[in-house]
Formats: sequence, C-alpha cells, structure tokens
Amino acid sequence: MSSRGKKYLEAKKAIVSGQRYPLREAVERVVKSAQAKFDETVDTAIRLGVNPAHADQMVRGSVVLPNGLGRTVRVLVFAKGEKEKEAQEAGADFAGAEDLIEKIKGGWLEFDRVIATPDMMGSVGKLGKILGPRGLMPNPKVGTVTFDVGKAVQELKAGKVEFRVEKAGIVHSPVGKVSFGVDKLLENVQAVIEQIVKLKPASSKGTYLKSISLSTTMGPGVKVDPQDVRSI
Repeated sequence: MSSRGKKYLEAKKAIVSGQRYPLREAVERVVKSAQAKFDETVDTAIRLGVNPAHADQMVRGSVVLPNGLGRTVRVLVFAKGEKEKEAQEAGADFAGAEDLIEKIKGGWLEFDRVIATPDMMGSVGKLGKILGPRGLMPNPKVGTVTFDVGKAVQELKAGKVEFRVEKAGIVHSPVGKVSFGVDKLLENVQAVIEQIVKLKPASSKGTYLKSISLSTTMGPGVKVDPQDVRSI
C-alpha cells in the first residue's frame, strides 16, 4: 500500500476534506500547498454534466491562457513552400514536410505540439498511430490544422492549451505554474472555465459544471464551489 510523503500530508491539513472553496480562495490554498523544490504546475479538473459517448455532447476546444503556461513549448509544423517559411518566421522549432514525417516514423518525437496545413493532412494522416495516442495529431477543431500557421505557432508559444472531455465527463487542463502567484493563476483558470462554458452542448441538460478541483503537481486537490464560479 502506498503512503503519502510528510510534505503532502502537511499541506493537506490546511484543506478541509469535502469543503468547496470560492475560486480565489481555492487558488490561494493551492499556491500555499506547493511544497516541492521545483516550480510545480497547477492543473484543473472539471467534471461536466455531459455524456461523451454521444457525439453531440463531446466538449473539445482550446484557449490561449492570458498569462501563458510558464514553460517552453516545442512546436512542429507540417507545411511546404511559403507556409513553411511563415512557420519558421513565427518561431516554429521545426518546419517541413516529408522529411519530418520520415523522421517521426523513425522514432523521433522531440516536440510538444503539432500544426499542419490542410494540404499536408493526407501525408500527416500516416502518422496517426504515432501522434494520435500522444495527443499530438493536428485537428481543425482546436486550430492546429490551418493555413494561418504563423498565428497558430504564436498562440501555442504564448500558452494555448487544448482540452477534451474524457469518458468520465472530466476535462483536465494545466493553468500555469505556482510561481505565477494567485492573480495570474486566477485569470488563467477563469479563461479555461469561460471557454468550456461557451462550448456547452445544446443537448446537455441539467447542471453543466458539476465539480471543479485544482491541484499542483505534488500537492492535494482543492475543491472549488461551482456556484461561486457560475456567479463569476
């Protein structure tokens, strides 16, 4: 049976089990709970009143966090000609076509996000079994299949995050680093929640935001009062 470390248990003492906190207070408690020697990532888990088994209740999208993610994102772009040049000028770490496809087939995966122009998707589709399971496959629904590669690269570099509801109806998303402080993290969390609310399926009935929790990489979860979020 696994046991929690002393720092985790100490941090958990400051959080009342089962209590749902106002959003700002929840963020404050998450920041205070950080005990690791490194700058921990803050994540949010939002349980929605949807059934992902139904196509018309699938919630998937993206949002550019106001204060970024606090980490370097390596962006790869599949494009040719002028679009390849545009991607490079926008700050893409890697840009190319068949050369990159062959490199990935050979096992190379030193990148974090992938963008592709629509005309490249026929070739990129061959990488589905490699990129798909890793959540790296370009998708027009989140803006990573586009001819506007310059804008797409800049958004990813600036801290654009993608999210997708899981089978259990939960959406997970990183919202920044502990070092951001309460105000910047609060802005990022609100941006994610607002975007998820905008994407509420018309077929979703009853309570949409069922539960929300925040946590750091190594810390305990802090539950947020959905009613407080709805009022915001």
